[in-house]
Amino acid sequence: MKPFIRLTATAAPLLRDNVDTDAIIPSREMRSVSKKGLADGLFAGWRYTAIGSREPQADFVLNQPRYAGAQILVSGANFGCGSSREHAVWALAEYGFRAVVAPSFNPIFQGNCIANGVVPVVLDGEAVASIAGALEEATEPLLTVDLEAQTVALVDGRSWHFDIDQEARGALLAGLDAVARTLQLADEIAAFRVQDAARRPWIYAPVKRALG
Repeated sequence: MKPFIRLTATAAPLLRDNVDTDAIIPSREMRSVSKKGLADGLFAGWRYTAIGSREPQADFVLNQPRYAGAQILVSGANFGCGSSREHAVWALAEYGFRAVVAPSFNPIFQGNCIANGVVPVVLDGEAVASIAGALEEATEPLLTVDLEAQTVALVDGRSWHFDIDQEARGALLAGLDAVARTLQLADEIAAFRVQDAARRPWIYAPVKRALG
C-alpha cells in the first residue's frame, strides 16, 4: 500500500448525496474477485451513455477534460452507502483516486478506504460546497490534501482542518494495510505463543488423524 503524506492534484466535484457502492461500481462490472480491471467500470451507470457501452456521457464530471487524471474526489453526504462491496474502493483506487472528500461516509466503506490506501476526508457540508464551487470556477481545479497536517487547501489559500482516527491516519501515512500492521507485532505474537503454549500445551499438540 502506497503511503499518503500530502497530495496536490486535480480534484473532481461530484456533489451528490447517498452515492452508493452500486453507483460506484455496478455489480455487472464486477467480473472477478481481483482488485484489477475495475477502473473501466467506475461510475459506469453515469459515465457511459448506456449499459454495456463504453461511449462517454459527455456531461459526466470524469469525462470532462478539465478533470482528466483526477486523484481527489469531492462528493456529498453518506458517500459509499449501500452494500459492503470492497470493489467500490478498489475501482476508485485503480482509477487513480487517492482521497475522497465528503461530509460523511458509510462506516464500512470508510474502513475499506483506509484498508486500501484511500484517504476518507470528512468536512462539513458548507466546506465541501465551497470547495466544489471553487473547483468548478478555477482555471486549474487543484486541491491539496495534507494528511500529516490534517488539512485540505485550495490554491487561493483557503484551508480546512479535518479529523481522522489516529490509528487509521498512522496506517495511511506509513502505507500499511491490516496484515502489515499485524506483522509489526510479530515479536509480541511469538512471545505470547511461547507463554500460551506453556499454559495450554494441549492447544499446540499435533492433531492425530482418527483411524477407521
